[in-house]
Amino acid sequence: MKKLKSTVLLLSVVILASCTKSVETVQEEERVEQVSVTRLEQREIDREIQVSTNLQAYQSVNIAPSLTGKIEHIFVEEGAKVAQGQMLVRMDQTQYRTTKLAFANLGVEMGRLEALTETGSVSKQTYDQTKVQYDQTKENLEFLETNTYVKAPFAGVISAKNYEDGELYSGAPILHLVQINVLKALIAVPETYFPLVKAGMKVNLQTEIYPEDVFPATIEVVFPTVDPSSHTFQVKLRINNAAGKLRPGMYVVTTLALGKASTIVVPYQSVEKLVGANDRYVFINEDGRAKRVAVQLGQRFDQDIEIIAPEIKEGVEMITVGQHKLVDGVKINIVE
Repeated sequence: MKKLKSTVLLLSVVILASCTKSVETVQEEERVEQVSVTRLEQREIDREIQVSTNLQAYQSVNIAPSLTGKIEHIFVEEGAKVAQGQMLVRMDQTQYRTTKLAFANLGVEMGRLEALTETGSVSKQTYDQTKVQYDQTKENLEFLETNTYVKAPFAGVISAKNYEDGELYSGAPILHLVQINVLKALIAVPETYFPLVKAGMKVNLQTEIYPEDVFPATIEVVFPTVDPSSHTFQVKLRINNAAGKLRPGMYVVTTLALGKASTIVVPYQSVEKLVGANDRYVFINEDGRAKRVAVQLGQRFDQDIEIIAPEIKEGVEMITVGQHKLVDGVKINIVE
């Protein structure tokens, strides 16, 4: 009986050891993914980037005098083209005329005092007091003239009119003036191109409204900082619009030609996108394992795309088939 129990116990130990070894064998089996790779090569391209934006008036201003009171006359309507210095609004003239008369009288008084000063018939204190009053009145008259007879600070088009003749001006703009013979646009350029973009460079604009036309523009300002959230920097464009075809608010596509460059271009479908974000990445072969590499997208060429990252260089094997099922560090088997 004791011999039988010993035999059963030994058999159980053997079976348990066998099962444990089987589990360990299963656990030791490593996942291997079947993939195909492409060896990366440099490719010469004509460096161009396209960025969409909306046009803006180069200058815009609210015509809003620094005086309240009655509006005597508005000389323009919405849509009117005006020249620089053209009269736009005439406010109530009472205060201006009163101050103008006072200034004229002070001018006469100053002339009389200057003559008396030469003979010593008037004190320097009296002369100085009158001179201060004269200068203050002159300054006030200039202020009243500017704000009574309101003129256009630049040539443009009246885009809004908010009052009629005879109404009481309460502070809201009377008119809105925009400059359209010259326009501007702000574009956001990926930070990768920061060393290539310079003030004075030429840019082409196109719009679906005039599909056959190309409108030239010039880079006027390259902003010195990069937005850390979008990894872009702003560029201000100046657009000559003498023909008047373009208007503020129009949607345009800008094309920046940045010369020739050697870069890495891969199939667009081989680039993965992080779920819930705009981050892009690819997988490369590193000693038989898949390595995930974050990349920036560059210029698009039909079904191909430029990718940029320190690890992306000529000679690297990038996984172009089977990459959708990979995770970082998984073992791979390369098949033709």
